[in-house]
Amino acid sequence: MKTFSWAKLSEPKRAALLKRPALARSARLQEDVSRIVNAVRARGDAAVRDFTRRFDKVSLEKLEVSSVEMRRALKTVAPEVLRALRLAAKRVRKFHAAQRPRDLKVEISAGTVCERRFLPIEKVGLYVPGGTAVLPSTVIMLGVPAALAGCPVKILATPPRADGSVDPHVLAAASVVGISRVFAIGGAQAIGAMAYGTKSVPKVDKIFGPGNSWVTEAKMQAARDPEGAACDLPAGPTEVLVIAGGGADAEFIASDLLAQAEHGRDSQVVLVAPSTTLAGRVLAEVSRQLSDLPRRDIAAAALKNSFAVIVPDLRTAFEVSNRYAPEHLILHVKNPRSWTSLVRHAGSVFLGPWSPEAAGDYASGTNHVLPTYGFARAYGGLIFESFLKPITFQELSRKGLESIGPAVELLASIERLDGHRLSIARRLAR
Repeated sequence: MKTFSWAKLSEPKRAALLKRPALARSARLQEDVSRIVNAVRARGDAAVRDFTRRFDKVSLEKLEVSSVEMRRALKTVAPEVLRALRLAAKRVRKFHAAQRPRDLKVEISAGTVCERRFLPIEKVGLYVPGGTAVLPSTVIMLGVPAALAGCPVKILATPPRADGSVDPHVLAAASVVGISRVFAIGGAQAIGAMAYGTKSVPKVDKIFGPGNSWVTEAKMQAARDPEGAACDLPAGPTEVLVIAGGGADAEFIASDLLAQAEHGRDSQVVLVAPSTTLAGRVLAEVSRQLSDLPRRDIAAAALKNSFAVIVPDLRTAFEVSNRYAPEHLILHVKNPRSWTSLVRHAGSVFLGPWSPEAAGDYASGTNHVLPTYGFARAYGGLIFESFLKPITFQELSRKGLESIGPAVELLASIERLDGHRLSIARRLAR
């Protein structure tokens, strides 16, 4: 990780430093993903199989995991792992159930009643990455709120292993959260299949879940197409920014940085500190801990895209963080709650030395599907409401229409929408 002094950087260099590396390939990426999605849209299962052979080196006869494999997974997974999955699901369920929005019914005035009701999205597609790591935790993060919302159709797609099967831990997690249909497909081709449907894969209304830059781009392309499928949020390659104040534990900070770096070569981790000495200790710890990490090659590649920033003070550290808008923000500072008012842009925030990001990834209760690429400026993480859609209702009596009719007629006239005006006028004439 390189170290930069914020005060010595020009404004253009600051902006360049905070730009995600994956975005530099965006133009080429858009073209490649578009070709994949359009091929799946045109050729269905055949295209999905072709891309699976090309990218995953696997030839699949059936895209869907059988019920026999689903049952076998529950017997294959160790009992203690099942207990851990159920514990995580229970905690995520408790936090998300508390988010349930309430329906509203408001009498605006005599004779005019407006309502808002939340209904579950009918068909949802859940995507669970599986390139370099097995992620049953993501099954829980997606499956629990989908079940709480009561979505009638829930399907899950995840990349196959070398033998064409799906990791039993992922299948077991799917069973724990009540998902019975799983497809052994990954990448942009999986998003295309769920967005447009194939002979094997049902078309869904909305797609959820994180993924690499290819998956994220495919989700966004499908969401822009009225015939495609909406998406939850831009959740691409993972990232973390750590603000480290005086007295922070270098060992803990280094472990948090490496925990994100090991996700993938396109991950990015950032350290922001007002102390050059502390930053030096953290980077030394990163090097020391990296040598013992089984996924050190992946983490080392991610560290090449990562950096440390020395700032004049903690307030400037928060300014840097808000400009970066990290997926995960860790506050290794004294009295972290006293600083939360300065947080404007972040997917999820971890307060103090005993709140590692990994806790949120698995079982603290919050959701780990979060906005990346700086989209935390406008998006929040996955919540209960992500799986619902609000519908408004209104009912006006004759008296209710009489009370607002003249105002509506006047506003319609100003906008020169005579059809609107007359729809009111004809009723008032009665």
